[in-house]
Amino acid sequence: QVQLVESGGGLVQPGGSLRLSCAASGSIFSITAMGWYRQAPGKQRELVAAITSGGSTNYIESVKGRFTISRDKAKNTVYLQMNNLKPEDTAVYSCNAQCTEASGPRYYEYEYWGQGTQVTVSS
Repeated sequence: QVQLVESGGGLVQPGGSLRLSCAASGSIFSITAMGWYRQAPGKQRELVAAITSGGSTNYIESVKGRFTISRDKAKNTVYLQMNNLKPEDTAVYSCNAQCTEASGPRYYEYEYWGQGTQVTVSS
């Protein structure tokens, strides 16, 4: 069981910046990767950025060069630094954790979600 709590969303003008935080608690040893998803009205949820337990990162093409995902292992927290924000970045951003947990002779893949935080980019 992993709990995720996001913070840092809000209203920002185009070209502005925000930093989202996702604090993980619980069975954090089981986490293999964490990421940020977003879902805009009328659109499907998409993976924006992800970071593995080994530190590898990947980004959706539209945010490359503008967004940076990072982590603070001591605080069990993942961040998404968002610079040069655009109106099309407006969405609910949700933190996701991918986990592998053993149960007897088997292991299972789980994913956990935070509650989501609204990011609105508007002038």
